[in-house]
Amino acid sequence: MTALNEEVRVIDAGRPPTRFARGWHCLGLARSFKDGQPHEIEAFGTRLVVFQGQDDGELHVLNAYCPHMGGNLAHGSVKGDAVACPFHDWRWSGNGRCTGIPYARRVPPRARTRSWLTLERNKQLFVWHDPEGKPPPDTVTIPEIPGVHGPKAGEWSDWTWKTLRVEGSNCREIVDNIVDMAHFFYVHYSFPEYFKNVFEGHIATQYMESSPRGDMDLGTLSAGGLRSDASYYGPSYMIDYLYSDIGGGTEMEIVLINCHYPIDENSFLLQYGAIVRQLPGMTREQAEEAAAQTAEGAAAGFEQDVEIWKNKTRIDNPLLTEEDGPVYQLRRWYEQFYVDTADVKDEMTRRFEFEIDTERANQAWRAEVAANLAQREAQREAQRAAAPGTGA
Repeated sequence: MTALNEEVRVIDAGRPPTRFARGWHCLGLARSFKDGQPHEIEAFGTRLVVFQGQDDGELHVLNAYCPHMGGNLAHGSVKGDAVACPFHDWRWSGNGRCTGIPYARRVPPRARTRSWLTLERNKQLFVWHDPEGKPPPDTVTIPEIPGVHGPKAGEWSDWTWKTLRVEGSNCREIVDNIVDMAHFFYVHYSFPEYFKNVFEGHIATQYMESSPRGDMDLGTLSAGGLRSDASYYGPSYMIDYLYSDIGGGTEMEIVLINCHYPIDENSFLLQYGAIVRQLPGMTREQAEEAAAQTAEGAAAGFEQDVEIWKNKTRIDNPLLTEEDGPVYQLRRWYEQFYVDTADVKDEMTRRFEFEIDTERANQAWRAEVAANLAQREAQREAQRAAAPGTGA
């Protein structure tokens, strides 16, 4: 029986932030918006329209609702370098100005809507979000991936891309994973044998070396050793450089993108994709297939995470052990994207390093896996002994 005066830790669920993170957010592969049609994006508590100008060829992002009478521009059409409202055909250019009203003598001088700052990089489209309306600093950008932009880009497959809408969870849930060493064993079925985090400025990095558990059916997941250098560039876009041991001293190079944007304060759109470098003797088609398998493996992993998120509670005061990693330090880093730039503290951006001693954890986990395998073999032996014709 618990003593009445014994202190019991109470979960502080807190509340999701009332604003959305400052930073570059990936809306998806650029090619998916280049079909001559306007595209609707539900993000940042509102709706956006993405369209490609017919003349300038540029991708533009505007607020989706027409300031005239509220028509949804994403349900309209692209006419020249403007998107036309389906309600009254008001034309809106990529800079947010109304360029024409076919039935009107003149365009009202205040006919403007919000135009979002965009960036096309790594064959993906980004928008800049800042509650203060400030432009991004020169030091805060999305780096070019050599497998996409470099001189050897021709050696890499094209992107395989997937999306998953996550309801009932704030974006912080997925960002927490960057420090969560133990969940890789319990949720993703691997031994994290080396695990280190480095936070500095707007970048948070996870270095990990892992191997498969051996007592789980991994399906399309890697069956060999894996080295991962994964970095968030801002609050929502991760580039993960993966090196997978496929046997015979051969290592496959993979780039995995893990990114998201908020739909509202308690849901987000998760996106992920992969490219693979062609091995000697590998055809382009084989590299594309390897990228597809990598994306399928990532899909399995993210679906495992989502199942956890759907059934857990938000917790602002987690009770931790040393092996749980620097959760509070990560959240302090993450907080910089949710406050005004004048309120960003040095402790949110100064360099922080933490390496987890994985030896104790892996000893326990390997013993658990060995016990599982032994139990499984004993069950098979019992089934063989009980089967007809075995002489039992």
